[in-house]
Amino acid sequence: MGMAMAKSPSTSSRTRPRYGLWLLALIALGLGGAAWAFREPINGYGSIASAYSARVACSCRFVAGRGLDDCAKDKLAGMEAVTLVEDVEAKSVTARFPLVAEATATYREGYGCVLEKWEE
Repeated sequence: MGMAMAKSPSTSSRTRPRYGLWLLALIALGLGGAAWAFREPINGYGSIASAYSARVACSCRFVAGRGLDDCAKDKLAGMEAVTLVEDVEAKSVTARFPLVAEATATYREGYGCVLEKWEE
């Protein structure tokens, strides 16, 4: 019988817009708009969360003598995004809330752990 002819892509399928890319762009725009609209509360939460975490982890590490991994368990619920880094020589702990804030607390003999000055 006759051979089946291969179909060539129609012109309309080549010029059809890619709805997936438009959807991703719309979602990114929405997330960016929400982040901009809530930037003040996010910055405030980030500053407080990083300062609190640095102070508590510094006291846990250099006053109580526990390991930093054990001290990370003392973070409050909702502070999972805060990361802790210690500097054993300086006896300090730095807490970072990604892309928003960072705070450092340093152990001082006779005072305990003291937060470094905030710069805005």
